[in-house]
Amino acid sequence: MSTQVEKYKQSNKSLCFFFHQVCSAFIQPARCYARPMRRKIRDIPSHLDDLPPTAMKKEYANVPIINSVDDVVKRLLSLEMASQKEKLKIKTQQLVEKVRRSPDDNGSFEVQTAILTAKIRTYEEHLQKHPKDKSNRRLMLMAVDRRKKLLTYLRRVRYDAFENTCKQLNIQYALPPAYSRRVTKRWAVKKAFCIKVFQEVRKLKAPERLKKRREWQAKARAAKEKQVQSKGTAV
Repeated sequence: MSTQVEKYKQSNKSLCFFFHQVCSAFIQPARCYARPMRRKIRDIPSHLDDLPPTAMKKEYANVPIINSVDDVVKRLLSLEMASQKEKLKIKTQQLVEKVRRSPDDNGSFEVQTAILTAKIRTYEEHLQKHPKDKSNRRLMLMAVDRRKKLLTYLRRVRYDAFENTCKQLNIQYALPPAYSRRVTKRWAVKKAFCIKVFQEVRKLKAPERLKKRREWQAKARAAKEKQVQSKGTAV
């Protein structure tokens, strides 16, 4: 019995070895083909590229002693060495200056739209590099929705300010689509029933409505006759 088991094991080992030798020629090219490739980083243009690198950061722009410091210190305090967050502050300030109503205006609808526009463009650039970042995509959609509400209000209340804001910030405003509802059999039957109920109610209320109309006409006629009599006595 033991000799038969040993023969069976040896035959299985030989079959496995033969299968490995035969299939290795096909498996190896597949492994090379499935080797992971490194993604190429695309050079995506940024809306912060138009900022001059020699400009000072927002904290040091209005400091009077900044002109007398060394060139190395100036370079350290300039936008050349600044982070994206500091550059975004300068860009937001530039957009706000284009649309604000007065130098003291910091919270109007135009200023809020400019701030949201800078944030939205930053989110768009980030999502082009990291398309699977769902958290920032959600924040971008919320900012877009908020900006759309502000522009809709401006378009309804102050159309000249709306046009100027869209022109200065380079925003393309799209009108919301007209509301359309698919006509179903249930909806059509319900509408016909509502119209029939409305007509029956009008028929029931017709005598009362006619009575009120006649009373109003009688009051108007009495007031007119009274006015004519008062004019006759005055003459």
